[in-house]
Amino acid sequence: MGTLFRRVTAYLKKKNPSVAQSILDMVPLYLSEGEAEGMRGDIAFAQSCLETGNFTFSGSAVTLPQNNFCGLGVTQRGKAGLSFGTPQLGIRAQVQHLKAYATTDKLRNALIDPRFRYVKRGCAPYAEWLGQKENPQGKGWAAGEKYGEKILSILKAIISEGKVQFMESLTLSAPYMVRVAIPDLNIRRGPGTDFSKTGKFTGVGIFTIAEEQDGWGLLKAYAEKRDGWISLAFTTRI
Repeated sequence: MGTLFRRVTAYLKKKNPSVAQSILDMVPLYLSEGEAEGMRGDIAFAQSCLETGNFTFSGSAVTLPQNNFCGLGVTQRGKAGLSFGTPQLGIRAQVQHLKAYATTDKLRNALIDPRFRYVKRGCAPYAEWLGQKENPQGKGWAAGEKYGEKILSILKAIISEGKVQFMESLTLSAPYMVRVAIPDLNIRRGPGTDFSKTGKFTGVGIFTIAEEQDGWGLLKAYAEKRDGWISLAFTTRI
């Protein structure tokens, strides 16, 4: 979480130099709330940047006191949208709404998203499909063209704050399959060499990646506990 937190805050300070400290203090909430629901908190944060003009709220349908950083409930022009008691509750509702689109899995926290029931569950398993025009079923969070791609463009800019060269080839959609050609590819407990090894190897074969983060892939077999990651630099996507 530490590296991602630094990249997120660096990106936001660059885009909004006058950003309030109270907003920067919210960044860990995106990561923790995302993790609690098995979702990518960094994608939720990138969506908030899009919806709030990088938290300037310029031209946004919501305001800071609403604790609604994604336009939740803004169903038509001029509608104020929902309000939440705290930033954490607003972010939790956002993550829950994203989960409604992404999967049919049950929520782990109590439901606080008032519009959760209006979503066709699992209709947008990829961020690119959050835009209705790009969604094969015509569903999605927003009607604006390339809505999901705009979110991912912000996410890539956030990741690039770390100046990691291989991020140019980052693939953000999952799940997908990869081929491993070496017999001793280490499985680690987290996405990076600073996480401990599990003592296990993938072996040669084809594996499903359930999630991708910073050039590391979470193996589907370890998705429930999120404790089995491999370096994608040693794999070939198929």
